[in-house]
Amino acid sequence: MTPLVDTHQHLVYREVAGYGWTAGIPALADKEFPLEKYRELAGEPSVAATIFMETGVDDEDYQAEARFVAGLAGQPSSRMVGLIASCRPETDEGYEAWLDECADLNVVGYRRILHVMPDDLSQSETFRRNIREIGRRDLVFDMCFLSSQLPIAVELAKAADNTRLVLNHCGVPDIAGGGLDPWRAQMAELAALPNVNCKLSGLLAYCVPGEASLEAIRPYVDHVLETFGADRIVWGSDWPVVDMANGLPDWLTVTGAILDGLSEDEAARIARDNAVRIYKVDP
Repeated sequence: MTPLVDTHQHLVYREVAGYGWTAGIPALADKEFPLEKYRELAGEPSVAATIFMETGVDDEDYQAEARFVAGLAGQPSSRMVGLIASCRPETDEGYEAWLDECADLNVVGYRRILHVMPDDLSQSETFRRNIREIGRRDLVFDMCFLSSQLPIAVELAKAADNTRLVLNHCGVPDIAGGGLDPWRAQMAELAALPNVNCKLSGLLAYCVPGEASLEAIRPYVDHVLETFGADRIVWGSDWPVVDMANGLPDWLTVTGAILDGLSEDEAARIARDNAVRIYKVDP
């Protein structure tokens, strides 16, 4: 398998930030997920490089998280080639100052988690203008919507057509509930927009508990491959959230099986080349 660039590596350092969203999730609650543990599970040669993804820390801690992880990324052994930092596009207060600071933190993109927020948060002109500012700076915005919110994702993508967008977790389909439709049509609508890319990540965690497998996610993977094509898909581990399924080693095995079904060139694009191009990193 082509060595992967992981575009969705979370880390959990509870002395640095609060992670209130993990409460009540046995696989995650009250646990540490440091860089050393990730490297032990991922290892070489499976994962050649990583891009840290903000971990949905408590609101007051999102800037502290990025500053701390930037320090980790500065260590040559980290294999981190960039950060996706949290931001608050819904307000102008401090927004551009944060983007300015992030230029010194090796930030290659931003995310505002939207699947736990009111639907209208991303529909304001302030939010959309501030996403366009990310594009003006030639950086990426990762979109995190539930499948029920994909029409809103389409609206945002059209309103910020100057910005490279990456849809997290294949649009969070309801795999446990067999929710192929209307997800399929909505994903095709997003794929028709040239500024939207798709992240192959998270799917196993959406399966029926105890039934996460390649067979369970295959219809969703195949549809993403068909609609976005090998040129607009990147890979992510979603570690440690992947522990809600069968863990990172299993997801690496499943990923290998998916990529083995493609041509060598297609597999290399999804595993590595698209991430390098879209996030403009050098692994």
